[in-house]
Amino acid sequence: MNQARFRHFGEANRDEWALIDDRFRDYVNDAPRRVLEHLHRLAGDTHGYPVDRFEHCLQTATRALRAGADEEMVVCALLHDIGDDLAPANHAEIAAGILEPFIDPLNAWMIRHHELFQGYHYRHYFGLDRHAREQFRDHPAYERTVRFCDDWDQASFDPDYDTLPLEHFVPMVERVLTRAPFGGLPPIVEEEPRS
Repeated sequence: MNQARFRHFGEANRDEWALIDDRFRDYVNDAPRRVLEHLHRLAGDTHGYPVDRFEHCLQTATRALRAGADEEMVVCALLHDIGDDLAPANHAEIAAGILEPFIDPLNAWMIRHHELFQGYHYRHYFGLDRHAREQFRDHPAYERTVRFCDDWDQASFDPDYDTLPLEHFVPMVERVLTRAPFGGLPPIVEEEPRS
């Protein structure tokens, strides 16, 4: 059997779910390739910035790596703006959603809130409160998010920076995104549980 034949879940049997599970696990393991393919979509248009979003992501990851950040943080830095292509008004949520199953919850929070924290550097030009991030001062991820934004993210628009190529980061992305998702994927059971 190469494909399930049910028309609705009520018709499905264990063998069909086992087949789907095998295919799903292969698909999950291929996520790094698909994510990196999507990251390439950020190349090209600068949207007025000094560098395009792809270069910005590479620079952010390079700065994090050179500052001694751990591998997970470097991958967060590389992928933090991956949502710009699909959801520019909500890009941080997209990036957090991709990474969240595989990273520390505090890092997921950091990615989810980086846009607001980054605003410290420009919100006042739009008549907004540049100190809006202070509402989270007591959050356990506050300091890491400030460091991420202040030291790496907002500083990564330099066209002359010695940025590492994507190939340098590919093994890191593969290791992080092929971790067992927090909570894991449940195995197919031998027998149907009795209800």
